[in-house]
Order: sequence, then structure tokens, then C-alpha cells
Amino acid sequence: MPVPPMRAARKMAPSTAASKGRLARALGFVASPAQRAGEGGLVVLLLATAVFFALRVIPGDAAALVLGDQASPAALATLRAELGLDRPLLLQYLQYLRGLATLDLGSSLRRPGTSAFARVGEALAATASLAFLATGIALVVGVALGLLASGPWLAPPARTRLSRLLDGAAAVPLLAVAPAITWLLAVRFPVVPLPGDPDAGFGGLLFASTLLAFPLSVHLARTSRTALRTTTDALFVRVARAKGASVFRAQFFHALPAVSAPILTVVATQLGALLGGAVVLEKLFERRGLGTLLLEAYAGRDLPVLEATVVTSGLLFVAVQTLASLLQGILDPRAREVR
Repeated sequence: MPVPPMRAARKMAPSTAASKGRLARALGFVASPAQRAGEGGLVVLLLATAVFFALRVIPGDAAALVLGDQASPAALATLRAELGLDRPLLLQYLQYLRGLATLDLGSSLRRPGTSAFARVGEALAATASLAFLATGIALVVGVALGLLASGPWLAPPARTRLSRLLDGAAAVPLLAVAPAITWLLAVRFPVVPLPGDPDAGFGGLLFASTLLAFPLSVHLARTSRTALRTTTDALFVRVARAKGASVFRAQFFHALPAVSAPILTVVATQLGALLGGAVVLEKLFERRGLGTLLLEAYAGRDLPVLEATVVTSGLLFVAVQTLASLLQGILDPRAREVR
């Protein structure tokens, strides 16, 4: 018996609506990276613009700031022409944006013949390896401690002592811990190399990254502990346990992805502090990196290198935050639904 057209339309409507819903979610998931990349690009552009005007609109002569007040008029005129300071401000800004797009802001004033971005690239490799290795160590150690402090693996008194230890360690600043641990492990009982030793190789990098990871790992441990405790009696955890999953599997493969949002948020928001800690460690242990280059460029009034360093640091910060947000959407499907 043929189905009436109206009844057939009613039968097809739910299927069509479900297909449209899946298509909208798929398009939203694809568009999200592009949207966040655009937002990150706008932030970097605003930062670059602020750096440009801060170095040119503030009172004083930038050329005299570089060469000093005793420089001859001819030397000042030559440097103004080299930096483009003798051109209209709008033309300077457009040339500056073109230089950012082509990674060419001119040569370093303190190292003629060397591109400003070339010097940044040399320093960036050292700082990026230090910061990202520290992030990996902090994630592993912090989440492991959070699992211990929230799960049934430890007796209640031991969990309480661990939680108190984490809360106390959160108040200890990196600048107070790093020199003491370095003296103890690298000088008094030399079991690790000095972080600033150029011949230390990967051992020095690993030790410096471990020191840098200390504050972030404590913060991640406390965050994951609090987040995991909220899933103890969650329905999806109880279902996983009822299906035969072990306590570790239920916590690690079911509860942990569900609470990944606050953990990744901590990593993203603490990146600025992590890079700041990298600057402190690089200066403290005389390690070459982006932080020491920034301080040297500021002290030496090397304007092209200073501009390139600040913009690169901002780009690195925005890129990691964007990546953390996208990773959160992959690990926790609820984040995609919110967007």
C-alpha cells in the first residue's frame, strides 16, 4: 500500500533534521580552528602595533637613544635613515608590517649583517626546547600527582598528607627553589650537570626544564585533583566500572578526558608565567635563549631585534593557547557542543 506524501514527509523529517545537525556540528568543528587562528592573528597584530608605536611615538629620539647623546649629527642622520625614522609615520608602519610578513625587520644594530629574525631564530630554539620540555614534564608529573591525590590508590591519611604537601608547595616561588636545588644537586652532591654549562648537553637542558616545571606541575596537580574528585560518583565512571573496567582505566581513560578542560586551561594561562620563568632561569644560569636576547636587545637599544623578539614571544604565546583550546575540543566533546 503506497504511503501518503504527507506521512512520508513526516517520516523523513527526523532523519533530515539529524543529518543537518551532524553537518552543522562538523562545519562548526572545522570552522573553529580558522576562527581561533584569525583571533590569534588579530592579537599578534595588535601587539606588534603597540610595540611599533611604543618605540616611535614616545618622547625622545630613537636614534639618540641607540647611539647616545654624544653622537654626531651625521651618525644620527645615518641611523635614522637605516631605521626608516626619517619617513612619515604611516609609511614606517606599512613598511614595518611588510617586514613582519616577510620576516625582515632589518639587520641587528649590535651585529651588523645579521638579520634581526635570524638572531631571534637562534635564541628561539633554545627557549622553545626549554619551555616545551618543561611543559611535558609538568603535565606528566602534575596529572600523576593529581590522580594519586584524588583516587583510591592511597589510604585517606596519605592522600591528606599529599594534598597538604601540594598546597604548601604552591606557595614556594621558583626563584627560591631553583638556586637551592641547583646548589644541592649540582654543587654539593654533583649528580646532575649545571644548567648553564655549555657542555652539559641534554642533561643540562633536562635539569633546567625540571626546575622550570616545578611551579606548573604543582598547579596542575592541584587542578587535576580537584577536577577528578568531581567525577568520583559520575554516572559514566560508574558505568565503566560496571562493565569491568579497572579503577585505573576508569580514572585515566574516562574521567581524565572529561576534566581535560581545566587542565589545559591551566597550561594555556600559565604559559606566560612559564616563559617568564624561562627568562629568569636563562639569566640566572647564563643560558642562551629568547629571554637573554630580549634583555640584551633592550640594554643595547637594538630596536630591530627588540621588535622581533617581542612579536615572536607574543606569537608563541597565542599559538600555544590556540593549540590548547583545539586539543580541549578533541579530548572533551562537550567543548565542541558549547562552541
